[in-house]
Amino acid sequence: MRTTPLILASASPRRKVLLKQMGLAFEVHPSQVVEPDYVGGDPINYVVGLADLKAAEVADQYPKALVVGADTVVIVDDQVLGKPIDENSARIMLNQLSGKTHEVITAYSIQCKEKHIQLNQHVLTRVHFKALSQDEITIYIDSGAPFDKAGAYGIQDYSGVFVDYIEGCFYNVVGFPLSDFNTKLKGLLKKYNLTL
Repeated sequence: MRTTPLILASASPRRKVLLKQMGLAFEVHPSQVVEPDYVGGDPINYVVGLADLKAAEVADQYPKALVVGADTVVIVDDQVLGKPIDENSARIMLNQLSGKTHEVITAYSIQCKEKHIQLNQHVLTRVHFKALSQDEITIYIDSGAPFDKAGAYGIQDYSGVFVDYIEGCFYNVVGFPLSDFNTKLKGLLKKYNLTL
C-alpha cells in the first residue's frame, strides 16, 4: 500500500512541534493565502474559513497529499483578537484580557484533492486571566513573545503565569487541538484506507 504524504500548510513553529509530538512524519509547506480581516459575523465561521482557505491552497499544489491547514483566534467581549502589529496593540490586547475569561478557537482543515477529502473542524477553549499589572504586561511585551500570537500571548511561554485556569483543551490554546485532531485523522485514515 502506498503511503500518503502529510503536509502542514502552516509556518507556525508551535503547530510543527505539536505534530511532531504526535509522532507524525510530515512536510511543511506554508500557505501563501492573504488572510481576510474579520468584518463581523460568527467568529467560528471566520476561523474555520481561514483554515479551509489555507489547506485548499496547498492541497491544489499537492493533490495526492493529505494537507492540514489551521488558524487560531482569541475572542474577548465579542471582539476577535488576531496577532498584534506593534507594542501598542499588544498592550491593548493584554489589557483587554486582564482579569477576564476569553475564548480561544482553533480551526483546522484536512484536505486531499485526489481522495475528495475535506474535513473542517473547530475546538473552543475558555481561558481565564488574572488581573495583570502594567509592569507584567511591559515585561512580557519587551520579551518579544506576543507578536506572532493571536491575542498577544502564548500559554506555553512566560504568559502562562497570567492564566488562572482553563476550560477545555490546553493544546488548543497553544495552537492545535491534539486530541481532537488525532481522533479525526485516524477516522479519515480508516475510512479512506490511507497510510501515512
